[in-house]
Amino acid sequence: MPFKLDDIDYAILESLNEDGRKSFRQISREIKISTPTVKARYERLVNIGLIKAVLPIIDFGKLENKMGTKIDAIRSKTIRNHDVKLTKGLLVKMSCDYCDGPVPEKPSILKFANFERFFCCTSCRSLYKEKYRGRIEKLSGKTNHDLNVS
Repeated sequence: MPFKLDDIDYAILESLNEDGRKSFRQISREIKISTPTVKARYERLVNIGLIKAVLPIIDFGKLENKMGTKIDAIRSKTIRNHDVKLTKGLLVKMSCDYCDGPVPEKPSILKFANFERFFCCTSCRSLYKEKYRGRIEKLSGKTNHDLNVS
C-alpha cells in the first residue's frame, strides 16, 4: 500500500512548488506549524523519494542567445513533468530499500543520523542493517552493541 500524504505534507509541497528557495522558517510561518516539524517532514519526503531535488527556474530571456540555448537543453533534460498539479490525498508509491518490493502503509522504518530507510518487513530491515552495519555505525556514531539493542 502506498504512503499517504497528509495536509501538512501537501502544504509543504505546495509552498516549495511556489518558491523552492523558501526557508523552513518561512514555510512554518506560512502553514502555521513549527519549524522543526517542517524540517522533519521535508526530510521524510526526501527519504521516501518523493522530493528528488530542488532546482532553479532560470529566466532564459536574461541570457545571451548561445548560452540560453545550452541551458535550455539542460533544463529540458532535468525538468520533465514539472507541470504536474498537486492535489490533496496523493499517495506515494514506495519501494523497500532492501528488496525493492512494495512497502505497506505502515512500513518497517530504520532511523539513523538524519536518515530514514523504509522496508516492506522486519526481515528486510534486519538484512539491510546487517549489510550496511559499518556505514550506519559511522553515520550515527553507534557501536555494534548499540545497534543490536534497537
